[in-house]
Amino acid sequence: MNHILLGVLVAVALGLYFKKGIQGEWQLFCGDRRLWLKRTWKEWGEPFVVAAIIAIVIRSFVLGPYKIPTGSMRPTLMEQDRIFVDKITYRFREPKRGEIIVFKYPEEPKKDFVKRLIAFGGEKVIIKEGNVFVNGTKLQELAHAPIFYYYNREDWTYGKEGETILVPDHSFFVLGDNSAHSSDSRNWGFVPRRNLVGRAFLVWWPLRRIGFLK
Repeated sequence: MNHILLGVLVAVALGLYFKKGIQGEWQLFCGDRRLWLKRTWKEWGEPFVVAAIIAIVIRSFVLGPYKIPTGSMRPTLMEQDRIFVDKITYRFREPKRGEIIVFKYPEEPKKDFVKRLIAFGGEKVIIKEGNVFVNGTKLQELAHAPIFYYYNREDWTYGKEGETILVPDHSFFVLGDNSAHSSDSRNWGFVPRRNLVGRAFLVWWPLRRIGFLK
């Protein structure tokens, strides 16, 4: 009830504040509706449409906001973190090993996943004793990636201890930083290059976690 009363008071206050403007608009509307529509479209309609088109283009092709739903990338990304994804960089260069990428989940393309890029097509991956080796070299020696313990999963197709995994051409092998609680390439396989959405580069919410991603 209090909220309704507050809303009525705000509406009355706004009405009194803009009284002259409202009266002028009403008089014009009653006198010449065609002129009123033309002026209203010019002052409000056109700017709104242009702004909406710009926003859609930016969100679709340049910069996209995403919300992290799970803890598969802890501690790098926490549940409910909101991030920005750069959708344009990979149009001009290939992804780099160790980058955090967003992609369409191969088994359900309507879903977007976020993981760390580990290996490229044609490379051989081995997960052994908590370490990841790419073509025989430890991951941290190939990329400036944080050090995480990567678990083997004997019940997953590509997660067995010491197994050599050959990444198919035009595909990526990805892992979650929270390896114990991440469904990733160890389980469902590889990410086709065409599924790539962009590069996660910034946490913008909550305020205490604002910062660029490494």
